[in-house]
Amino acid sequence: MEKNNQSSVTEFVLLGLSGYPELEAIYFVMVLCMYLVILLGNGIIIIVSVCDSHLHTPMYFFLSNLSFLDICYTSSSIPLFLSSFLTSQKTISFSGCGVQMFLSFAMGATECVLLSMMAFDRYAAICNPLRYSVIMSKTSYMSMAAGSWIAGGVNSVLQTSLAMRLPFCGDNVINHFTCEILAVLKLACADISINVISMVIANVIFLVVPVLFIFVSYVFILSTILKIPSAEGKRKAFSTCSAHLTVVIIFYGTILFMYAKPKAKDFSGTDKVQVTDKIISLFYGVVTPMLNPLIYSLRNKDVKEAVKNMLCQKCSSEGMSML
Repeated sequence: MEKNNQSSVTEFVLLGLSGYPELEAIYFVMVLCMYLVILLGNGIIIIVSVCDSHLHTPMYFFLSNLSFLDICYTSSSIPLFLSSFLTSQKTISFSGCGVQMFLSFAMGATECVLLSMMAFDRYAAICNPLRYSVIMSKTSYMSMAAGSWIAGGVNSVLQTSLAMRLPFCGDNVINHFTCEILAVLKLACADISINVISMVIANVIFLVVPVLFIFVSYVFILSTILKIPSAEGKRKAFSTCSAHLTVVIIFYGTILFMYAKPKAKDFSGTDKVQVTDKIISLFYGVVTPMLNPLIYSLRNKDVKEAVKNMLCQKCSSEGMSML
């Protein structure tokens, strides 16, 4: 009986802002503009990190991974989100929902670990500058990045498989912009205790542990910076990690607010996701990836210089071709 019920759900309806048509046009334009900025900003970061030899360092290798991750994360949901505004069809297939959920979990968990690896890189650069090249060798930082992706992928496979194997019967309306797992779990007609427990464990591993790791890293970093005698030396040392610290605060501040306490299933079916919760989810899903390249480019002289050189080379090559 459960199998029949589950197979009967072949698609989900993404409610989004259907109850607020006056907001849909505004958010369509906003999200479209932000998505274009995400593609452009993060694309530029990746290109300059690869093409400029001065940026072939662990920090910019991690940054290019972060930019690629942000593009993948937003591209897994934003195009569908935008198309839902243009048509009355606001559905997503069962398998499509699973793919979207997998990518969302994989990218989110990977970014958590990746940000902690970037914190360790800043710790090694500031607290152990003489041994930095040994600690952050090419083998080391590539292994750290690969480990971040693998950890995020494994967690995503586990969470997605546990969610998609549940029987779904009756209501197939997801009160969210995307196949957000908490919204999907509310539609399951079975006990979701295992899902909640697995999410709590994942939260500890991918939220609490990285946050503590980053916190401890910055305690040592600040302690080292305060020991620098000159004010110029302190400013220069802090400027190398200020962009990362800003990204960490925005990313973890939003994600902790959203997912620190997984909600159990509401059997009455009356507990609806509030509009404010959806906007917060939108902030995490669109605004944060948009801000990352802006923060790193505005607060980082190396990136700004690399972008400037790239533009100058392009202009000079076009000038030569015209001649």
